Amino acid sequence: MPAKRGPKIISGKAVAETIQEELQAEIAALKKRKLVPGLAVVLVGEDPASEVYVRNKRLTCEKLGINSYAHDLPANTTEKRLLNLIAKLNADPKVHGILVQMPLPKHIDEQRVLNAIDPDKDVDGFHPVNVGRLLNGEPCFLPCTPAGCQELLMRSGYDPAGKHAVIVGRSNIVGKPLAALLMQKGPGGDATVTVCHSRTKHLARITQQADILIAAIGMPEFVKARMVKEGVVIIDVGVNRVEDKTRKSGYRLTGDVDFKGVSKKARAITPVPGGVGPMTITMLMKNTVAAARRAGK
Repeated sequence: MPAKRGPKIISGKAVAETIQEELQAEIAALKKRKLVPGLAVVLVGEDPASEVYVRNKRLTCEKLGINSYAHDLPANTTEKRLLNLIAKLNADPKVHGILVQMPLPKHIDEQRVLNAIDPDKDVDGFHPVNVGRLLNGEPCFLPCTPAGCQELLMRSGYDPAGKHAVIVGRSNIVGKPLAALLMQKGPGGDATVTVCHSRTKHLARITQQADILIAAIGMPEFVKARMVKEGVVIIDVGVNRVEDKTRKSGYRLTGDVDFKGVSKKARAITPVPGGVGPMTITMLMKNTVAAARRAGK
């Protein structure tokens, strides 16, 4: 018997590069109209992971020709000062998108800050107005990671229409909005969606039914081969640092899926790193360009 072929690796890096090429053409067209997309990124404090994310976002802006406005504030910044800055950015016509990097220091109310951003500049898609528009199926800024997952599926040939999509994780950032996206009518949607979480009973029985399984639970290698069926398509959103003394850094990055074990059964799977991660920043850029286009009208 011939050896079983491994799964297709869904490269977020490759898909992100394709989308960025499309964006560069759109940005060039906007610049001919004297309109340059502008993204303000606000970082409060010195969280190492946040600093890496913000640096990558600014580098991508530079690569694509998007104006990046950096606002780095100390950790002891008051909530009032941060809200005043957001009010100024809301009123600035050069700024089309506003992103406040989470998490914020504990003395600042994150939801109050998100609510203060103009919904038409909310390129993260977290404002309650955009959350409501998403649930209603109205045009809106889509949250970047869920939108990236949807793009990965569609551009890799795994249309969710008619499929059973199981999402492991119910966060406001990934699980809930992704469920709303995949169940919408139309392209990229029309899936039957089940959302599982830490209180779900008989979890493996449900994940074994998935045609498409999205893992976003924040636990390293949580999804094992026994939890999935043959031919499943896996989108692994998790990024976890686990100790690895064989590495110079002392750690390695792994997803929420046991890649080695699950790969033996999966039809297709995203790697970690190089899967969903590059898509999140790219979808942020896509939202920023859309915001500029809308402002230009």
